[in-house]
Amino acid sequence: MDHKKVAQRIADALGDDNIASAAHCATRLRLVLKDEKKINQEALDEDPDLKGTFRANGQYQIIVGPGDVSKVYDALIHQTGAPAVSTEQAKEDAADQKNKNPLMRLVKLLSDIFVPLIPALTAGGLLLALNNLLVSEGLFGAQSIVEMYPAFKDIAAMVNTFAGAAFTFLPVLIAYSATKRFGGNEYLGAVMGMIMVMPALVSGYDVANVMAAGKMPVWDIFGFQIAQAGYQGQVLPVIGVSWILAQVEKFFHKHLSNAVDFTFTPLLTILITGFITFAFVGPVLRTASDALLNGLVWLINFAGPVGYGVFGLFYSAIVLTGLHQSFPAIETTLLADIAKTGGDFIFPIASVANMAQGGATFAMLFLAKSEKEKSLASSAGISAFLGITEPAMFGVNLKHRYPFYIAMCASGIASVILGIFGVASASLGSAGIIGFISMISKHIKIYLIAEAVAALVAFAGTYFYGKYHNRQLAAQEVDAEKEALTKMADHQSQHSTETAPETTNNATVNTDIYAAVEGKTVPLTSVADEVFSSELMGKGIAINPSGKNVYAPCDGEISISYETKHAYGIVSDTGAEILIHIGIDTVEMKGNGFTSKVKQGEQVKKGQLIATFDRDEIEKAGHDATVMMVVTNTNNFADVKAMTDQTVTKDDQVLELIGK
Repeated sequence: MDHKKVAQRIADALGDDNIASAAHCATRLRLVLKDEKKINQEALDEDPDLKGTFRANGQYQIIVGPGDVSKVYDALIHQTGAPAVSTEQAKEDAADQKNKNPLMRLVKLLSDIFVPLIPALTAGGLLLALNNLLVSEGLFGAQSIVEMYPAFKDIAAMVNTFAGAAFTFLPVLIAYSATKRFGGNEYLGAVMGMIMVMPALVSGYDVANVMAAGKMPVWDIFGFQIAQAGYQGQVLPVIGVSWILAQVEKFFHKHLSNAVDFTFTPLLTILITGFITFAFVGPVLRTASDALLNGLVWLINFAGPVGYGVFGLFYSAIVLTGLHQSFPAIETTLLADIAKTGGDFIFPIASVANMAQGGATFAMLFLAKSEKEKSLASSAGISAFLGITEPAMFGVNLKHRYPFYIAMCASGIASVILGIFGVASASLGSAGIIGFISMISKHIKIYLIAEAVAALVAFAGTYFYGKYHNRQLAAQEVDAEKEALTKMADHQSQHSTETAPETTNNATVNTDIYAAVEGKTVPLTSVADEVFSSELMGKGIAINPSGKNVYAPCDGEISISYETKHAYGIVSDTGAEILIHIGIDTVEMKGNGFTSKVKQGEQVKKGQLIATFDRDEIEKAGHDATVMMVVTNTNNFADVKAMTDQTVTKDDQVLELIGK
């Protein structure tokens, strides 16, 4: 097979610039396409080197075959410039491509921008929590730690300085990440973010008060007055500005050339984007922010518990926009006249919303498969419980979507409880698990109950729905794998004389294949999987394993190494193509219970350990642990003889391949 030519034919059949992202597994290209109507299906069906196509899980999958798929994939990526992603990311991209809802696209966009910022936000959030522990009164006694132990005063001051950095300069971080996401120069984006928080501007936290007092300084540009207002604590304005900057930069890169482009594009990009930022983007979004805040106050005053519930339901969504950064202005007003207002109603609602997001994140800790996901969920969940939810929302919950929505519902339920009892705080503080120290004393008990309800409902809802959701995805993956194997087998039977040039000559010799696992051999036709028992994939043998180790059945090269570690392909030195499949439908286990000892392309010797598996784990998951050994290029041989009904070790021959 000429892998480059095959890749080019695939690219031509799919249409120009039609691949949104591309991944591959052991046998298939897994493509997310922008428009499936552009596909020349006839060309793909008639291609002699392809074994079939099908659609599954929102992906267009092209069966190339073991050993060749990775090489065709590399060539396709090189020729088309398509984004290369993991199979898991391809699934997410497929869902995004299928879902045309603008709101969902915005959520995905925000997630893409904020995920790289999670370490900074997590560090800042936990430092803020540490500072609260040191300076909060009533937590460990009538006085705070710094009051009881003055030696901790400067430590608290230092921690507070460190904690504030990530949030004070958040627009810089967002601008860098967002500009990169939009295809612009991220360093120009960072400069624009710095401009938006320059100390010479009125701090974004003080803009409302300064404007209310009529003391906002302005730039007078030929009679056009532009407010010198900063953007500390803002999110959406920074993202909008980053998009504008990227478009302006691309425009000048396209229309300027060489030294002129290098010199003047950065200058013009910053100058034009900066003017648009302060003249138009900021004022418009601030007006929208003020309207939202006034509407929330009206909602609570008019609708009581229902208003609490609605506010709680949408609080986390408001956090996505960054508009919650303006809430302290309202909260300060509510606390200034507490005898009349009854206290701050926003703080307890924010607390239960944060607890709900944390509860959903901790549920994902138990649902996650990879150690990376587990560690992220753990740290992000703790941060959310302590009042900083961005790592939890952007790093975990929004990535999977359903945890975020379930947490929103849990927050709404808990907020209704707050509304029934009119719960309010007497001061500002950490809107999370230790927020009770800020509450009006008679409301503390209900506040803690509402927090517990929010966290538990979000945890339980996310966990049980996640179990169901994962089972559905696993079933779809099993069906997709079976369809791919079946189509590959059909192609093999229809083209029995067609073989890859590099294996045709070698496959004419006799080959001995040894047991991949220890156990009792049984006929392949007796296994409880029609794809294998029908011998559509090829002839072979099955072994009921007694051990946990998987060995190379011959000298050769690892041509397949599934991400889920449940299947391996080996091309022997004599040209035999052997597929070792551990268990039935074990792709559903996502690698849990399996350990791989080799990588694709690695040379192995007969009897070399290539993998291990936990039979108890397989059976606990409800699967058959039978190991199948299939000669996928059976038609290259005159006969395949299987030694069944024997107890074997790795040193025992189980298949004899008779060369033509």
